[in-house]
Amino acid sequence: MGELTRTVDGREVPAPGEWVFEGGNSSLAFVVRHLVITKVRGHFRRFAGVVTVADRPEDSAVTVDIETASVETGMAARDRDLRGRDFLDAEAHPLMTYRSTGVRPHGGHWLVDGDLTIGDITRPVTLDVEFQGAAADGWGNRKAVFSAEAEFDREEWGVTYNQALETGGVLIGSKVKIEIEIQAKPKE
Repeated sequence: MGELTRTVDGREVPAPGEWVFEGGNSSLAFVVRHLVITKVRGHFRRFAGVVTVADRPEDSAVTVDIETASVETGMAARDRDLRGRDFLDAEAHPLMTYRSTGVRPHGGHWLVDGDLTIGDITRPVTLDVEFQGAAADGWGNRKAVFSAEAEFDREEWGVTYNQALETGGVLIGSKVKIEIEIQAKPKE
């Protein structure tokens, strides 16, 4: 089966190769401020990605494709709005994509710089990634686990819909926090 991890410059990293996201054991979630005083949490049900781990970790790469129509927040009317023209415009833009442009160590974590495309706009976003470890499951299948977070301003991608509230502030915050948990397996 080979080694699952190795140590490079004092950091545990996965074995080199392509690691493919496992959808059922991974999550891509977001949090947005709502009504100034609360938060809305949601996730995307369908996404795919690959972490290509290089011999030198800084040469590694990440690609992610997210189906915009798969967004869910637990409220059907809001989900329809998010899929519509004011937000993700899932009909015209069925995918959001993330393509890494660089990987660099940062303490015990890794910063993955990349380009996030929403609609027709591509802008840089840096993911703060932590390699959680690797193991073989009960059937001997190799798994690697990664956690990542990022925050960005949705308005920079042209997602500007909002409403002023009578009590002050706006209906929807502009900052979007991304929370990612990935279980990956070696590409076959």
